[in-house]
Amino acid sequence: MTAPRILLSNDDGINAPGIEALEESLHRLGELWVVAPAREQSATSHKISLHEPLRVYPMGTRKFAVEGSPADCVYMGLNELLPASPDVVVSGINAGPNLGNDIMYSGTVAAAMEGVLLGYPGIAVSLCLPEKREGGWSPAQKDFTVAAEYISELVSAVLKDPMKPGTLLNINVPFLPKDEIQGTKLCRLGYTDWAQSVTKRIDPRGRPYYWIGGEREGLDHIADSDNKAIAERCISVTPVHFDMTDANAFTYVRNLQVEGFRAVDDDLSTGPLELTRPIRSQKSKPLI
Repeated sequence: MTAPRILLSNDDGINAPGIEALEESLHRLGELWVVAPAREQSATSHKISLHEPLRVYPMGTRKFAVEGSPADCVYMGLNELLPASPDVVVSGINAGPNLGNDIMYSGTVAAAMEGVLLGYPGIAVSLCLPEKREGGWSPAQKDFTVAAEYISELVSAVLKDPMKPGTLLNINVPFLPKDEIQGTKLCRLGYTDWAQSVTKRIDPRGRPYYWIGGEREGLDHIADSDNKAIAERCISVTPVHFDMTDANAFTYVRNLQVEGFRAVDDDLSTGPLELTRPIRSQKSKPLI
């Protein structure tokens, strides 16, 4: 029986402690390939590098660093570096949460979603490190052990009972000892309310420059949201689909009267788009 093949990526960079923890926990499950950014690419969302070349650096057996985005890394892994199709694409462990609408910006989620778009099961995982800590977090203080253990068991389960094509599991793990985690919880995406902050500063030549961003402002009160699950000390498990169509708005749009233009009947269902494209076989040889 052929061993399962796993493609691992992230957005924190190939030397980040989160991906190293996953390497250690996932290698026992099968043939592990690591293709990750050469440097940190947090909050790059689903950027694909169409207008600049990508350089790939071998970092060891079945391990490559790519001068590109997280989505670039998975694209390169699936279309160039891996000798055959993986059974699952895993991204993480991100040093910080990817909850609610955070996933719109997340390079971690984008890496897994790139795998999903190309026809493979995807899992993205983040460790919910508290944002405020005097002096920040050193690598030694970012303990990814519990998150890595959970993902190892989750991947094992997914390999035994494969996901439906088109689905991504977005996982957030509380920053707690294992015995303090209350369990795992199926969730919907919540809403992450970031302070809309712009800080203006002046450079030594008198020219203005700006920092954007802020801190989360409180917890949403959405039933069974991923935010709420983390607050309840649970691991949040949120199925995410690439089809962003708002089926709830179909009736509204059908009833819009736009003068001078005739509405044509549609056969839209209220469910997500079915992924029917077959998984392509890989014919390229790895760059080892």
